[in-house]
Amino acid sequence: MKQPNIIFYFSDQQRWDTMGCYGQKLNVTPVLDALAQEGALFENAFTCQPVCGPARACLQTGLYATQVGVHTNHRILPEGFDTLARRLISGGYETAYVGKWHLASCKGSSYRTEAVPPERRGGYEYWMAADALEWTSHGYNGHVFDGDMQRHDFVGHRIDCINAYAIDYLHQYAAGSREKPFFLFISQLDPHHQNDHGVYEGPDGSKKRFAGYEAPGDLVGKEGDWRENYPDYLGQCNLLDQNVGKLMDTLEAMGLKDDTVLIYSSDHGSHFKTRNAEYKRSCEDGCLHVPLIIWGGGFQGAGRIGEMASLIDIPASILDIAGLEIPPHYQGRSLLRLVKGEEKDWPDAVYAQISEAENARTVRTKQWKYCVASPTFDIDEAFPKLYREEKLYDLVNDPFENNNLIADPRFAKVREEMRKRLVQFMKKAGEPEAEILPFA
Repeated sequence: MKQPNIIFYFSDQQRWDTMGCYGQKLNVTPVLDALAQEGALFENAFTCQPVCGPARACLQTGLYATQVGVHTNHRILPEGFDTLARRLISGGYETAYVGKWHLASCKGSSYRTEAVPPERRGGYEYWMAADALEWTSHGYNGHVFDGDMQRHDFVGHRIDCINAYAIDYLHQYAAGSREKPFFLFISQLDPHHQNDHGVYEGPDGSKKRFAGYEAPGDLVGKEGDWRENYPDYLGQCNLLDQNVGKLMDTLEAMGLKDDTVLIYSSDHGSHFKTRNAEYKRSCEDGCLHVPLIIWGGGFQGAGRIGEMASLIDIPASILDIAGLEIPPHYQGRSLLRLVKGEEKDWPDAVYAQISEAENARTVRTKQWKYCVASPTFDIDEAFPKLYREEKLYDLVNDPFENNNLIADPRFAKVREEMRKRLVQFMKKAGEPEAEILPFA
C-alpha cells in the first residue's frame, strides 16, 4: 500500500474552544471546521507538557519531556537522538520543517536568535525555521533561516509568511520526482502572545471583527488580560484557519490532496493570566485542552471521537499512518488504531508534566482532574522527591474548574484513586519513586 504524505500543522498556545467545531460561536475557523466534519475531531485532546520546548520535545521523540532531558525551555534536544524525522527518513520519507523549532538553544545560546546548525535540527532535511520565532519576529515583521543558514525576512503577517514557505515546499515537491512521500511539519508561532510586547498581536482589524466574542466560561469573572486580548487572539486563530485553507488549495492544485493526511493541533492553550502570572504552565483545561483534528486516509468519516487523547499519542500515530513500526518505548498509542477500532483497552486518562511555573504532575479523566506539585520548587529539577496534593476538580459538575476539592473530606476516596492513577503514569514515564503528601 502506498505511504501517504503527512502534514502536521501545529499552532502555539491555541485553546480548543477557539474553533466552531468545539463550540466557538463566531466564524473563526470555517476551514478547520469543515476538515473536522470530513475527518476526525478528538473532543478530549490534551497536551502532555504545557510549555513550548518540552511539548515539542515530546512530539519529536514520542517520549515525555523528562525522558529527553527537555523538561523546561532553553534545553537542547540531544544531537543524534532517535527522532520522529529520522524514523520517517529510514522508513522512506523525505522530511521538511517550517516555522518555530525551540529545541536548539540553551540559556545564553546564540541559536535563540541565530540560524540553527544542521546537527541541531532533529534530522529534518528541508529547513526554513527559527529556533525561538518569538524572538526573531513580531506580527508584521521578522525572519527565519533556510537550510544553508541564510536569513529570509518576512513581508506581511507572520502567519502568512510561515505558511507561504510551507506552500513553496509543496510546489518544490510537486515539481520533483515524487518518488518518496513527504512529512511536512509546519510550526506556527501564533496565537502565542508577543513576548517582548506583552500582548497578543492579531492581524489588522481583529479587534473590530471579533469584538462580539462570548467569553469562555473559565475566564468569566476572573482577572487576567483576556478582555483586552481575546479579539486579537481570535484574529490570530482566524488567520491560521485561512492559511490552512490556502495549504489545502495547494495540495489540490498539485494533485497531492487525495494522498495526504493532515493533522492539526497545538502545544497548549492559554488561560490569560487567570491561573498564574502568565498564560500557561498550569493544570487547568484553559491551558491543557487543545484542538486535535485529523483529516485524510483512515480518518475520513471518523466523526467525533470521545476517548481521551494526548499529544504524546501523535508521534505513534504518525508512524502508524506511515505504515512504520511504533517503537515499544514510545509513551503514546496510535490514534489511527483507535478510530479503526483496533484498540480495545484505550486509556481513560491522560497525564501531563508541568514545569517552570511549578514542578507539578497531573492526571485527568473525563470527570476528575488531580494535580500534585513540589512544595520546594526548583526550575531545574526534573524529578522532585516530594510532592504535595494541590488540586482536585470535578469536571462534570464544575467544568470551569472554579472549585478546588482537594481539601474536601468527602472526596478522600477519589483522591486516593487518582493518586494511584498518577503514580502509575509517573512510573510508566520512567520517573523515580516520589512521596506524595496529602494536602495540608
